[in-house]
Amino acid sequence: MQSADTPARPLTETRSGTPAGGTFGQARTRLRFSVVYLLLLAVVFSPLLWSLAIHGSKNNLHSHVLLIPFVSAYVLWIRWKDLPTAYRSSWFLASMMGALAAAALSAAWIFAPALFLLSHNDFLALVTFSLVCCLAAGGFAFLGNRWMAAAAFPILFLLFMVPLPDAAVDALETASKLGSAETTDLFFSLSGTPFLRSGTVFQLPGIALEVAQECSGIRSSWVLLITSLLASNLFLRTQWRRAVLVLFVIPLGLIRNGFRIMVIGLLCVHIGPEMIHSVIHRRGGPLFFAASLIPLFALAWWLRAGEQKKSHSAVRGSDVATPRTD
Repeated sequence: MQSADTPARPLTETRSGTPAGGTFGQARTRLRFSVVYLLLLAVVFSPLLWSLAIHGSKNNLHSHVLLIPFVSAYVLWIRWKDLPTAYRSSWFLASMMGALAAAALSAAWIFAPALFLLSHNDFLALVTFSLVCCLAAGGFAFLGNRWMAAAAFPILFLLFMVPLPDAAVDALETASKLGSAETTDLFFSLSGTPFLRSGTVFQLPGIALEVAQECSGIRSSWVLLITSLLASNLFLRTQWRRAVLVLFVIPLGLIRNGFRIMVIGLLCVHIGPEMIHSVIHRRGGPLFFAASLIPLFALAWWLRAGEQKKSHSAVRGSDVATPRTD
């Protein structure tokens, strides 16, 4: 027991910067509620997650969706010590996210596939978007806007769980098909192969090739975009370098598609038209995707090296400018 003359003991801080005592206990309570809320969402949306897994197994474009939560969780885990530990509820933002979740879920049921107003893919997209909004609502409610701002990337990365709507897929495939036709034209010209072009159809000696929707490479380009976003956030710090790496995916995807089509065309010209049914055409996508990762990571390495060089130069300049005293 302290006497009246004894000064009150100052409030100490833990290693994480959270004040000891009641505030630390409240923080742990909020974290526990967050975990319970997360488990409840997993139970409530478990039918959706199962449907999403089946959908991804049948649709190559969305085969990655169930990996996204694990990637987000990993990024959150490696940055956990850097996140704020002072939690304060942001009820306005939580209610906004809750309203978005309710609107998406309502639209999914109103335009249900059973009524032939919505495809199964678009239904899953709406319900998955609702799940992500519910996660965000819980984050704002239990942890607050400062914590959510610090964890913005892994939270926003969860949006890649949402299957691309059919209209978006069609638009991207059309744009990629037309762009790939242009790069194919360039590659055939550089190779010296005689050809005639009519739109997306290339007439080569002995065979005609058409750059169809299936040749757009949208799945590889989408995964490449996700990979570039993750790599830029993990390995780069400056925003313009991150933007350069992500935007590089667009020409890289078109060049990959054009090069693949040229290779198939040259095989058909020099070996035989039966090469159109070869494994390079039917199963060669992963090989060309892996090849496109080489320039992507080479650019990431070069950008990171530039950052480190600039950082070291700044440190050396600071040492030179600051006089030392004995």
